Amino acid sequence: MPKIVFVEPDGTEKEFEVADGLSVLEAAHKNGIDLEGACEGSLACSTCHVVVEGDWFDKLEEPSEDEEDMLDLAFGLTETSRLGCQIIMSEELDGLRVKLPSATRNMMVDK
Repeated sequence: MPKIVFVEPDGTEKEFEVADGLSVLEAAHKNGIDLEGACEGSLACSTCHVVVEGDWFDKLEEPSEDEEDMLDLAFGLTETSRLGCQIIMSEELDGLRVKLPSATRNMMVDK
């Protein structure tokens, strides 16, 4: 099983083994990581925004146009930002490191 490292906003690192085929969002929820996912992974919000660390960003598939549109709404957007619901874990991503932003922007609640 591939491993993922979640880096909390305070720098705390938490590493977990996760099943192939789980999204980063699902992996977070299964392991008690505070990653919102208000739309439950339906690509309708940006609350599962993560920042992919290091060279891992280049190993991911290109984001879809829909994902890029949602990322435009994310708090603290960076060049290596992605939505956790769109990153699917596999052996190729064993060791993936993602940083959780210090806040999220939930357009459904923030109106």
